Amino acid sequence: MTEEVHHLAQRLEQEGEKSLEFFRSLPESAWEAQVYSTGSGWHIRDILAHFTSAERAFQALLEDVLAGGRGAPLGFDIDDFNEAEVGALHGRAAEALLQAFAAARASTIELARRLRPEDLIQRGRHPWFGEIAIGEMLKLIHRHNQLHQRDIRKVLASGFPLPAESSLPPRDGRPGGA
Repeated sequence: MTEEVHHLAQRLEQEGEKSLEFFRSLPESAWEAQVYSTGSGWHIRDILAHFTSAERAFQALLEDVLAGGRGAPLGFDIDDFNEAEVGALHGRAAEALLQAFAAARASTIELARRLRPEDLIQRGRHPWFGEIAIGEMLKLIHRHNQLHQRDIRKVLASGFPLPAESSLPPRDGRPGGA
């Protein structure tokens, strides 16, 4: 494993552990706090469900690009996808979601560890950022979680939900949106 591939895999592992630690540190009463005021108004439990479904979806996307595919299809609506995926996991117990996320992250780490240096520059369509390299997609997986965790901290400190657009980076050079 090359140094860059090793670094990416290690970073995914470290950030995955931090995410699990963050969610496990929450008091039971916090799990139902509403994080976003837009869309379906995700609660903390929904954010963890989102982490799990997004992680699995990115594995499939990365595998597609590695196999010569284009990644996310043109016209793919990430907002609809996220709402459907989170809805399918709605009502799951926090511990079940934690275990599902841990398993999904372990699979992502394994995928990253088997990459060759030339794989990192292979490009495909990311559902939010458009055409980018696999190495960048891997970095975005853990950064994505950091953004949502930052939002959770803000909500827990203020007691007020945020618009989903508040922490999103620009999409394909356009202003961010849910």
